Amino acid sequence: MIAAAAENNALGKDNAMLWHLPDDFKRFKQLTTGHYIIMGRKTFESFPKPLPNRTHIVITRQHDYNPEGCIVLNSIEKAIEISPKDEDVFIIGGGEIYNLALPLADKIELTRVYDTFEADAFFPEFDLKNWKLTFEEYHPKDEKHKTDFSFQTYIKK
Repeated sequence: MIAAAAENNALGKDNAMLWHLPDDFKRFKQLTTGHYIIMGRKTFESFPKPLPNRTHIVITRQHDYNPEGCIVLNSIEKAIEISPKDEDVFIIGGGEIYNLALPLADKIELTRVYDTFEADAFFPEFDLKNWKLTFEEYHPKDEKHKTDFSFQTYIKK
């Protein structure tokens, strides 16, 4: 799973992000390019167009939903089943999809945003007893980033 979440686990509101962190966008692009990305319909529709150089799997309950260039399925299990087993596959949101995927995930690439926000989508709580922090890189706020944040990698124990 890959996400950016605030200290209160806020992800977004009204299908929009709550912050602008260019370094987080760069990391997201670096990690996901060339791979499968799995997302819910609302997350997909928040993009102006499909993200380049990635295979999009969109999960939805809508039977007639068929955006060009995407694989459309109705469950996280089916999405993981058809994804390559020998490469990284990224769950990219939103909140409902993260909740469904957490028990199936073995790695979390998290950008922790050091602030709290009003939101309607949240990253799920995960028990640190079951996850090991293997990487952390702190970034203080600057002229391009209005809040402090850290890149964190967790591996399931």
